[in-house]
Amino acid sequence: MSFDNSTLSMVEIETLEHKYLMKYWYFLKFCEEEMVNGLQSMDEIRADWDGLYGGTGNISQFDVGCERIVYALLNGKIAGKPNSNPVSSDLFFEVEDAYIHIDLKSVTTNEGTVRNASGTINDNIGDFNTSIFIGENQNSYQGNMIVNEGKPNERTDLYTPNLPVFYTKSNGDKKITLTYFVCLLNSGVTLKSELISIMCMPNGKLEPHYQHRPLRAGKNPGKTRFNFSQIPTFELLDGNKKRVRIIHKNPEMSDWVKNKLSFYLKNCDPQIEE
Repeated sequence: MSFDNSTLSMVEIETLEHKYLMKYWYFLKFCEEEMVNGLQSMDEIRADWDGLYGGTGNISQFDVGCERIVYALLNGKIAGKPNSNPVSSDLFFEVEDAYIHIDLKSVTTNEGTVRNASGTINDNIGDFNTSIFIGENQNSYQGNMIVNEGKPNERTDLYTPNLPVFYTKSNGDKKITLTYFVCLLNSGVTLKSELISIMCMPNGKLEPHYQHRPLRAGKNPGKTRFNFSQIPTFELLDGNKKRVRIIHKNPEMSDWVKNKLSFYLKNCDPQIEE
């Protein structure tokens, strides 16, 4: 008899999304020290590579290393059966009741120390603190997004991702699609990891409930961002369960960074584990 959870109710979908979010959060929280030490391991041999990578355009010295450390932990100890489908997040695997995508988002802040020609602070922390860029191969949420919100030329565009809301196997099995993001904020000033979080973007079958709120128009036409600050909880589940959870925060975080991460620190750092 084939497996089929393609007709799950919205509450059942959120229950499954929450189940795996907590699984990965607990694992990464358990590995927090190992992960942070791994992210800082580049410093031990910095003299051999400093000046040969990054420093131009949008390239950060943290990006490649972050992916290597986090993916090594997940691949080696917790991921399910890998799948070779090229239309996917960086990590894509099958578990007993779902197909799961996990992508890593790395942003570097200069903590407000860099200004442009007009004297305005030029910092990337805005790409991290309330929404994150997502690709069409990283989510299944088709819906309307508001473009140029609040401006005279405001309009609504339909956003269409590449992932299905569920996958159909050649043997007839049907499994729901779940999508997660591990987000890292690193400091170009202290060379430390300021904050690491994990979040779950709703499956596209939840659009009747969340509507346009998960989507925020990106900088380029047709692109979108996951507007997680608008939906920080699993709204259909009891108990104020978080869609976004902090894994690590720098205990020596500067006041400037704390201020910019106020949404995270107030809403995504639960003291009681679910």
